[in-house]
Amino acid sequence: MDFKEIIIQLKKHSNPKDRKGMARFGINPEYALGVRVPVLRTLAKKIGRNHKLAQELWHTKIHEARILVSMIEEPEKVNERQMDEWVEEFNSWDLCDQCCMNLFDKLPIAWKKAIEWARLEEEFVRRAGFALMACLAWHNKEAKDEKFLRFFPVIKKYSAEDERSFVKKAVNWALRQIGKRNLYLNKKAVKLAKEIEKIDSKTAKWIARDAIKELASEKIQRTLQK
Repeated sequence: MDFKEIIIQLKKHSNPKDRKGMARFGINPEYALGVRVPVLRTLAKKIGRNHKLAQELWHTKIHEARILVSMIEEPEKVNERQMDEWVEEFNSWDLCDQCCMNLFDKLPIAWKKAIEWARLEEEFVRRAGFALMACLAWHNKEAKDEKFLRFFPVIKKYSAEDERSFVKKAVNWALRQIGKRNLYLNKKAVKLAKEIEKIDSKTAKWIARDAIKELASEKIQRTLQK
C-alpha cells in the first residue's frame, strides 16, 4: 500500500459525525477526518513498518495519518531529533498518547526524554513526558524498579505546579501505572501519593487521592500478590 492508497483509505473511512464530536473529548479536530482507531490499526497491519511512508504521512498534518504513523514507523530509525520535532507538533492528547504507547516507549532514549519533556512548559510536550512514564511502566516488563523511582521527584513536583487538565491526568496516569507494576513499587507509589496529598493544591490532592483509591484497592492488591 503506497502513500496515495493510504490517503484514499483514510478519506474513505472518514466520519463527519465522529469528527464533529472529537472536540467534546478534548481532541483538536482542525486536521482530523473522524477515522476511528480500530480502522487505523487494521490499516497499520496491512502496511507494516515503513519509515519512508511514516515520514510522508506525518507531513500531511492529518490527525489520523499521524496516529497511523505511530503504528508503522520503524523504532530503530527514529532519533532524538525526530522525537523532539514530533512532540512539538502534538496538538491533542490522543496523538500524544498514541505516539508514546505505539512508538516512543520502544526507544532506549525514552527514559531520558520522559523526564526532559515533563520539565518543559508546553502542554502536550509535558503531557508526553508523563504519558511516556506511564507507557514505560505499562509495556517495559524488563526494566528495573530503580528506573521508575527516578520519575518520582518529577511526578511530585508537577502534581502541584501544573493545573492543566491534560497534564494532571497524565501525571496521575504515570503514578498509577508505576504503582501497578509490583508490590514494591506499589508501596512506593502509595507513599508518594500520600506525600502529594499533603500539598496545598487542589490538583495535587486530586492526583493523590485518585491514585491511592486505585493502588490501595483490594483488586490491585490481590493482583499484585499473585
